[in-house]
Formats: sequence, structure tokens, C-alpha cells
Amino acid sequence: MNVTTPVRRREIFGWAMFDFANSSYTTVVITAMYSAYFTGTIVPAGSTARDAWWSLAMVLSTLVALLLSPLAGAICDKKGTKKPYLFASTLVCAIGTGLLATAGPGDIGWAIALIVVSNSAFMLSETFCGSYLPELATPENMGKISGLGWGLGYFGGLTSLALATIIVGKTQGAEFIERTNLALIATGAFFLVAAMPTLFLVKTRTRPAPGFENASFGVLMKAGLKELSGAAKTVRDFPVLFRFLLAFMVYMAGLEAVIKFVGIYARAELQFDGGEIAVMFLVLQISAAAGALAFGWVESRLGAKTTVLLTLGLWIVAILAIYGLDTLAAILGASPKNVFFGLAVFAGMGIGATQSSSRTVVGLLVPPERSAEMFGFWGTFARLGTILGMSFGVASDLMSRRTALLLVVVFFAAGAALLTRVDIPRPQPSNA
Repeated sequence: MNVTTPVRRREIFGWAMFDFANSSYTTVVITAMYSAYFTGTIVPAGSTARDAWWSLAMVLSTLVALLLSPLAGAICDKKGTKKPYLFASTLVCAIGTGLLATAGPGDIGWAIALIVVSNSAFMLSETFCGSYLPELATPENMGKISGLGWGLGYFGGLTSLALATIIVGKTQGAEFIERTNLALIATGAFFLVAAMPTLFLVKTRTRPAPGFENASFGVLMKAGLKELSGAAKTVRDFPVLFRFLLAFMVYMAGLEAVIKFVGIYARAELQFDGGEIAVMFLVLQISAAAGALAFGWVESRLGAKTTVLLTLGLWIVAILAIYGLDTLAAILGASPKNVFFGLAVFAGMGIGATQSSSRTVVGLLVPPERSAEMFGFWGTFARLGTILGMSFGVASDLMSRRTALLLVVVFFAAGAALLTRVDIPRPQPSNA
């Protein structure tokens, strides 16, 4: 049940600040720094399964989040509060990030275990935060508010990556390992501190469902399991939503492959050093922030579905260009590294926009009183997309990273094709 309370600008700011906060984890740990550190330092030199180990870490953490996300969403809807779960998942992710500093070269199992804990907590926190969106926004401004969150998120990623880069510097050998560990501890602290505005400013507008006012955790757990057992009925109740989520899962597989492996690809295939990777991601974060904000404006005029399709087209062009990078560089008379930098700016505009517009579609299709449950399903399909996308690691070890790029193109194209078959209504202006 929802409580009618006016939404203040500071609440919208507080909600958007969580994207600023949690982007520190996905940028530094998953995308830009630790992924390459894992395959280049944690995994022993000469291993034939370097990318596959990273894929395994991503898959295991995703499976944990996959099992917990819809259950946690259903529990939140019954209890009428999401903030304790948001805080708990934030704290676990921040602590897990800091503990990554305890995994040294060769500690593959321990590093994977810490990634499972921290990354699954990160993914759950996304679900809890996303479920506040229908309470804070109207159908007319949902795209703008969602875009604001993603835009601030990329500035958060930029800030945290700059901090980590300054800490690591141009060190090598034992000093590089020591400085990287310090950067991981700083990233965990950054996440926790930057999330405070969300935890303090965003109000709770839902009340417990009838009969659940003083329910124990055990009672809530049973209710959550009952909700999950009714998933088939939920699919029947929201057929358009689940057709969209199927398309979302497929194109998210492509996006997740890019996010999880771009740092590894740049270091291993183009011989980017730590400083060049940092610069690339700083540029990428700026373009992603601009893209999220710009496409939020486009979305308010063309609709979320059209916006997603535009961003998927952008991705297909960018990945094909990277596949033919050497040829493109020769035509342009530039070095492959410089061309890759340019493509990163081009493609980066679609990162935040694709995810932000997808989140808007879910917000438009779900009733506010079931928002946590439905965003739990959104999280579930995003996680399924991650698992599907991690086939990139296996493909790159079996063939090559360049050939595996074609698999990413297939994910984007197939997702776009499925999305064209989904009828998503445009929100109508309110008469209020």
C-alpha cells in the first residue's frame, strides 16, 4: 500500500545519488580496473582459462542475485519497507569490495568468492533502489528522473575511477599490487559514504500489506516464497512486461559482455597500460553521462521503446567498428588506440541510455504497490542476461576476443528484433 506524500527535489536528488554511489563498484571493480587485474595478476601467467575464470566469477555472483532478487522484492512489498534491505546490500558490497585487497596472486578461489559476495550484493542493491522509482516519479517525468540517476551514476564512476587511478599511479610489481589493494579499500568506502544521501533523504511511501504489520522475518520469508510460486500467474497478469523482459535479457547479454570485458580487451588486445585505461574510462564515463541525460530528453519525446532501439543500433555499429578496428584505423590514417578511444566515446553514449530507458519501461508497466516484486523480476532478467553474456569469456578463450565480438552483435540485434514485437504504450499526460 502506498502513502500519498509530496515528492521533494531533495528526495529525487537522494535517489539519484545511489547511482552515483554504486557506479564506483561496477566501474572500478567490474569494468575498468579489477577485471584486468584479476586476469593479469590474480590468475597465474600462462593459464588457458583467463577470461573463463572471470566469466565464472560473474556467473556465480549472478546466480546468487538471481535466486535472491525476486524473493527480496516480494518480501519488501509485503513488509512495506525497502530501506533496511537497501542499506544491508550496500554495506555488504562495500565491505566485500574492501576485502578484495586480501586476495593476492594465485588466490583465484578466494578472489572469486569475494566477487560473488560483493557483486551479488551490488545487484540486489540495484533492485531495491530501482523499486523506488514508481513512487518518486510520474509517467511523464519518469524518463528524465531515471536518466538523471544514470547520468549522476557515470559521474560517480568517473570520480571513483579517478581516485583509484591516483592511488595506483604508474607503479609496477609489488608496489602495483599494494596500491591496487589500497584502491579497492578506497572504492568500498566511496560507495558507502556516497550512498548516505539516499539512505537519509528518500522517504518510505509504502505500508505493510494487510496482516503483515508486525510480521516476523519467517512469516515474510514464507510470503515471499508464496509470491515466487505464483510467478506463472504473474506472467499471465503482465504479458507485455514479460515479453519486454525477454527482449531486455537478450540485449543485456551484449551490454554485460561489453561492461565485464572492455577493460580486459583494451589491456590484452590493444596493450593499453593502466594510465591509458584510466583515461579511456574517464572519457567513457563522461560520454555515458551525457548520453543518459540526452537520451532522457529523447525518451520523453519519442518514448522509451524507440529510445532503446536507437541505442541498440548505436551499439551494433560500434561493436562492428571495433571488430574491424585495424581496417578502420588504416582508412582514417590513425592508430588503432586512437580510433578505439573515439569509438569508446561513441558507444559510451548508449550505456546509460540503454539501461535507463529499460528501467523506465518497467516503471511504466508495473503498479506502484507491486514495484519491488516487479523490479525484482527486472533484476532477475538482467541477471539472466549477464549469465548469457558471459559466454563471451568462453568464446574468447576457445577462439579469440575479436571473433567473440560477433557474438555481442548477435545479442544486440536479436534483442532489438524481439523488442520490435512488444507493444509498449506511450504515457499519457496527466490531467491533474
